[in-house]
Amino acid sequence: MGTDADRDDGLLSVSDLDAGYGELQVLDDVDLVVGDGEYVTIVGPNGAGKSTVMKAVFGLATYMGGRIAFDGEEISGDAPETIIRRGLSYVPQNENVFAGLSVRENLEMGAYILDSIPEDTLDDVFERFPILEERQSQRAGTLSGGERQMLAMGRALMLDPDLLLLDEPSAGLAPELVAEMFDRVDAINDAGTAVLVVEQNAKEALRRCDRGYVLVQGQNRYVDTGEALLADEGVRREFLGG
Repeated sequence: MGTDADRDDGLLSVSDLDAGYGELQVLDDVDLVVGDGEYVTIVGPNGAGKSTVMKAVFGLATYMGGRIAFDGEEISGDAPETIIRRGLSYVPQNENVFAGLSVRENLEMGAYILDSIPEDTLDDVFERFPILEERQSQRAGTLSGGERQMLAMGRALMLDPDLLLLDEPSAGLAPELVAEMFDRVDAINDAGTAVLVVEQNAKEALRRCDRGYVLVQGQNRYVDTGEALLADEGVRREFLGG
């Protein structure tokens, strides 16, 4: 199963990627493309290597082979501080805020590579997440899980990235907040930022994305539009509970 996602271009292009941690290989010949302004999701069982794809792209996993290109330039094995300057931001699943700093200080940390704080961008983040403006003096460690996730996303947006990587944005949220979090990801994408999302909530992620990748044991198993994957009998049986 495949779509034009198999092409070797796009804002982010990953081909034949091998990566892992130290000498442990997790990914084997993984291919993935995110085009300008696209919403792409990676789903699959626990231990499939979904988060490792993101960490490899962002320079946090051990690069072992293949090619990672961003905006036409190869970034395979580059350090995170180099990658972030190219226009790519990453929100990890865990420990994604500075608990001892205020909300505003967390957001300002998102622009640490710049000479000054971009006030217009900060205003945009506050407009997108009004609760952060309301609580900008509050210590981040006292926020709820949903508020922390909004703060982590807001900080990643402070550099106005071309591509936002989100690792399990709905993890740990109360059920009534999951749809709201997905709506916020939709809004970021609708504003023109490409997003690559790793999600355990496969049905919701595939329902909203332009294209989905199903990863199993570190390898591509399926790739197609989210709609097609939701309708595929094999995907439904193996990964979506029928």
